[in-house]
Amino acid sequence: MEQPSRTRYGVIGFAVALAVLSYIDRVSISQAAPVISHDLGFDKRQMGSIFGAFGLAYALFEIPSGWLGDWIGPRRVLTRITLWWSAFTALTGWMWSFWSMAVTRFLFGAGEAGGFPNLTKAFSTWLPTSERTRAQGILWTAARWGGAVTPILVVKVFQWVSWRWAFVLFGGLGVIWAAAFYRWYRDDPGEHPQVNKEELELLRGVAKNATGHGNVPWGLLLRSRSIWLLWAQYFCVSFPWYFYITWLPTYLQEFHKLSPEQGARFAALPLFLNGAGCLVCGMISARVSEWAGSISRGRRILACTGFFSASLFLALSLLTHNLWWNVLLIGMAAFSNDLTMPPSWASCMDIGGEFAGTVAGSMNMMGNLAGFAAPVFGGYLLAWTGGSWRIFIGVMAVVYFLGVLCWPAIDPVTPLTAHAEENH
Repeated sequence: MEQPSRTRYGVIGFAVALAVLSYIDRVSISQAAPVISHDLGFDKRQMGSIFGAFGLAYALFEIPSGWLGDWIGPRRVLTRITLWWSAFTALTGWMWSFWSMAVTRFLFGAGEAGGFPNLTKAFSTWLPTSERTRAQGILWTAARWGGAVTPILVVKVFQWVSWRWAFVLFGGLGVIWAAAFYRWYRDDPGEHPQVNKEELELLRGVAKNATGHGNVPWGLLLRSRSIWLLWAQYFCVSFPWYFYITWLPTYLQEFHKLSPEQGARFAALPLFLNGAGCLVCGMISARVSEWAGSISRGRRILACTGFFSASLFLALSLLTHNLWWNVLLIGMAAFSNDLTMPPSWASCMDIGGEFAGTVAGSMNMMGNLAGFAAPVFGGYLLAWTGGSWRIFIGVMAVVYFLGVLCWPAIDPVTPLTAHAEENH
């Protein structure tokens, strides 16, 4: 009997490439923030608001973008939104004032909002259940490592071109991805010429998740305790995490008196460890679930461990002024942060089923409301406290701890539609 083809892994490859591009485009502004602030005369409250404009748009457009993927499929949605956000990445380099920059970053965030929900939708159609948590681990590892290399990449690019032209170059990469993806990808695996009968049989149980599922059961979604807690825990993981991709380079330059080049090298560590956390979680998730006796308990154990450890490491980072220990402890908090990511996104696929794009979008919406709130809150907190980074980090440690309280009551595997069938 012929072995199943491995065309489905091409979907993971495209997802990894897009994840890296999306993080390069969103993280680059954090490394460029000091020079942008200097050139355009922005204070910390204004720069925090510019960071927050991205997070607000990202949050507002999550559900519409995820729903659109459920309805018409990821092929058209991902192609369009990648072209959109790449255009506004390039335009970032040509802004001249606070409002022009804030509006451009808002529109950039509106495009990026659909990325991960629609990649999750693609996974729900192209991957059997047994491969999903590992695939999410690989995806988020790539995303975080893309963010990790961005500070160093930006510094290198700045040696050749101005910050304005750097954003133009970064935007051009997305256009290349969009063209290749649209040519290769199919919403229904059965329509792809490289998928053989054996692989199609492997995917038979998930083919129903393809497209045409725009009739989302909003009542079930809003009445689900697991959905509300999934939203809450993702807010708690995202609020501190946005520090790593917004304020961290400024923190290193001001609190530890590092140069932009030195700061870039140290800023890479937390995001590198973010990716390592995703990778480790994806690799051990099956064994943890086997040891715990179920996938549900395995996911809860991994997520609770991640939240508690992240809170502890950030709290410990407040006890030292030593650069190396301080950055290492913040990095370990980032590692712990991403132990929660594969369980969260895999749960979206299992709870959502054919509506995985919408459920993933709703969860990511809450995460990016935190992405709006955290940098803006940080900017105002720093202004009110005379630049007290320690208070800012202490608040983030508390938010991490609140995430621990959410997971024990989440059912991360039962589909929404199963509850409807039980009620009938």
